[in-house]
Amino acid sequence: MRISLKLNLPREVDSVPAVRRLLRCALAVFHVPRQDGEDLEIALTEACANVVKHASGADAIEVSLDVGADRCAIDVSDNGSGFDALAVAEPDETGEHGRGLFLIKALSDNVRMQSTPRNGSLIHFEKTFALAGGPGSL
Repeated sequence: MRISLKLNLPREVDSVPAVRRLLRCALAVFHVPRQDGEDLEIALTEACANVVKHASGADAIEVSLDVGADRCAIDVSDNGSGFDALAVAEPDETGEHGRGLFLIKALSDNVRMQSTPRNGSLIHFEKTFALAGGPGSL
């Protein structure tokens, strides 16, 4: 069994907790280990928050969730102005901003970014779960 959802949400701050709750519910169906679920929630929050804050010209956040017992794959995309993924600098250790993409990379697997000027951006990330259903599960 798998749960697959495709959401088209307004590009606004209130969309972020809504999509995070949907992810949490889908993960709970499969009794995903708590740490894996928390890692994915943080990564998804960062990806959506980046769209809200940086995707100039975008009117929506499109999120695809594909959740199974052994792994989860997430795509977050927008139709904004795009960005240069290769030009993203390392975050400043003393700064409070610029850590989103690095958190996503640290908390998930198989991270891919694609961006085209005037056609938007896509970030894809996955997580393979430790043994599900044990102590500490969601």
